[in-house]
Amino acid sequence: MPMDAPSKEFALAGSLEELKLNGRLVVHGDHRPILVIYDRGRIFALDNRCPHMGFPLERGSVEDGILTCHWHHARFNLESGCTFDLWADDVPICPVEVRNGDVWVKTTFMHADLAAHWHQRLANGLAHNLGLVIAKAIHGQLAAGVPQTEIVREVALFGAQNRDGWGVGLTILTALANILPLLPEEEAYLALFHGARRVAADCDGEVPRRERSPLGSRPDPTALKRWLRRWTNVRHREAAERTLLTAIAAGLSPAELADVLFTAETERAFADTGHSLDFINKVFECLDLIGWQHASALLPTIVGQMVAARGAEESTAWRQPVDLVALCEESTSELAELFAAGRGSRNWSGYAALAHELLGDDPVRIVDALKVAIRGGAAPADLGQSLAYAAAVRVARFGNANEHADWETAHHVFTYANAVHQMLTRIGTANIDTHVTAVRGVLHGAMALYLARYLNVPPARIPGDSGEQLDELPADPETISTALLDAFDRQRQVDLAARLVARHLTLGHSPQALIATLAHAVLREDAGFHAYQMLEAGVRQFGAWGDTDEGRHILIAVARYLAAHSPTERASLQTADIARRLMRGGELHQEAGSS
Repeated sequence: MPMDAPSKEFALAGSLEELKLNGRLVVHGDHRPILVIYDRGRIFALDNRCPHMGFPLERGSVEDGILTCHWHHARFNLESGCTFDLWADDVPICPVEVRNGDVWVKTTFMHADLAAHWHQRLANGLAHNLGLVIAKAIHGQLAAGVPQTEIVREVALFGAQNRDGWGVGLTILTALANILPLLPEEEAYLALFHGARRVAADCDGEVPRRERSPLGSRPDPTALKRWLRRWTNVRHREAAERTLLTAIAAGLSPAELADVLFTAETERAFADTGHSLDFINKVFECLDLIGWQHASALLPTIVGQMVAARGAEESTAWRQPVDLVALCEESTSELAELFAAGRGSRNWSGYAALAHELLGDDPVRIVDALKVAIRGGAAPADLGQSLAYAAAVRVARFGNANEHADWETAHHVFTYANAVHQMLTRIGTANIDTHVTAVRGVLHGAMALYLARYLNVPPARIPGDSGEQLDELPADPETISTALLDAFDRQRQVDLAARLVARHLTLGHSPQALIATLAHAVLREDAGFHAYQMLEAGVRQFGAWGDTDEGRHILIAVARYLAAHSPTERASLQTADIARRLMRGGELHQEAGSS
């Protein structure tokens, strides 16, 4: 083993004679306990804590150069510390010297480049879907000062390369990465772990992505948009991917690329109950985080679902008793012409009023309300914001008489509407010559919202409206937070959670503190895909509305949904906690008898 460390970093383990007699010695001190083993004429020194769960390796057995832990029977190569059982992780080793008949060991396990070491460990954890290794690697990178966005980048690129298409894991990763700036250090670690483990699970056993190349020519953006619509309509994935790669190679801006994809996506109404557009939006947000130099690696991953998605025009509910598809088609050109005629008039503030109209029960009146808003100066992104708020109100007023599965219907409309808002904001004036794309996206969302009106029959009351103070609830923010988390610890506390959120906000307490509590409630659970979506979309929309009545309604919607889906077993939290305690030098085996 290497012997280039200064002598002052070494500690006396004992005499060589004693080591030969006993076969092993343990060195204690201000450092981690170090196990020194004599085997077949050679001396080895390792961290005495099993990297799996911290059990003392001194209690293990040695045979044929292999050390076996006697708690979960993980096996390690003595010379390198590498494990034969990937779920256990490698055990750190340290240098050893023999001086004048005494055995000295270096008391640190530092790597020459900690960031590079943990980067490689994360790559291994992702490749083999090893939750504990992933958690330790993320903790190690954060401790080494690696920026959070670099960790997100590593995981995102792994997900894009090792699965043939954008998936749930990458959506969760991006959603959680979006809210990282709002989270304290411990919560950021959990968020990165949840995102990474879900990406690893998505890629486990999947066929890696096959790379495709752009066309040799550089057609103009109008032709590329037209072609992508065509290939989407006929479900020609390869052609659609090459067209999109050509658009990237041609240097189209993020706004122009968003316009091209949004146009193709809205060829089908409310495709895959909104998931398809939400995935597209998340790819763009992921690139905002990790850098647009990775556009050709990430953007094509959403083409497969986009071309294969089933549109709502294939659904009976959209055709009878009212043909909503025909209504959307008839209204699109008229609304687009209104946009074109009113270009430049953007002094509009009727967001909440329009949202109220969008919650109505007459689809023709809903279209008329959109026309009035456009004539009044509303921009496409303004309509998206009103639509997203209206969809949040559907969730906030979700009636408890509905079946539990109906929560997902309300959730899908909200996350779709949020994606519409975010995409239209990104596109801005990129499609200044035509507003057909924007109109179709908003109309599809408005009709999906209309079809979900039964979820508010009868409507749940939104606490805090009309000056309601909820004085029977606690008043200080810490007690409210504790009570809210306690509500999430029990099933069917939807209304209590809503009331506590309203209490916090109506008293003027920090919305950021409340969002942090809601994030903690999600991150401690084995949350489902939709819970992550709901949290992030709610935070996004609250950012648009601010600390207003509408903002309060949005966070109430988030809390009600989360309360309806809590608690869970919290197995992932246990894995993250084990990793955190191991990295900090804890010995979990001491508590084994109390579990």
